[in-house]
Amino acid sequence: MTTAYDVPAADIIAKLAEKLEENDQINAPEWAAHVKTGVHKELPPIDNSWWYTRCAAIMRTIYMKGPIGVERLRSVYGGKKNRGANPSKKAKGSGSVAREALQQLESAGFVRTLKSGRVIAPAGQSILDNTAVEVKNDLVETIPELAKY
Repeated sequence: MTTAYDVPAADIIAKLAEKLEENDQINAPEWAAHVKTGVHKELPPIDNSWWYTRCAAIMRTIYMKGPIGVERLRSVYGGKKNRGANPSKKAKGSGSVAREALQQLESAGFVRTLKSGRVIAPAGQSILDNTAVEVKNDLVETIPELAKY
């Protein structure tokens, strides 16, 4: 059976973001159009549907590395802070973005909370695995040699 481990991350995240955009409980907050995704960024994201892409990426990260909390997600979605003439340093991503996305995914039933952090719920695992099958079928159509895997 094909799972999220078996398909390229970018492909599954893009397709999962489309599915999350159709969900009524996953909505970009008012401030999402103006906020940076971390202190290491200079401008907000250009893509208007970046919120759904981030939610899909967080969902995949929880599936792969869970149980995981907000602080570890900040490290995952951080980057290199440009300090001018000084050497660059690692900077964490926005905690507010990660926290709000986790809360929305939890209210939608895709993620649940344990004492040690957030883990993927059965509904979340189902939608990820079904999306992985769709991505694999799309890849097999474009590259027939992948059918043997």
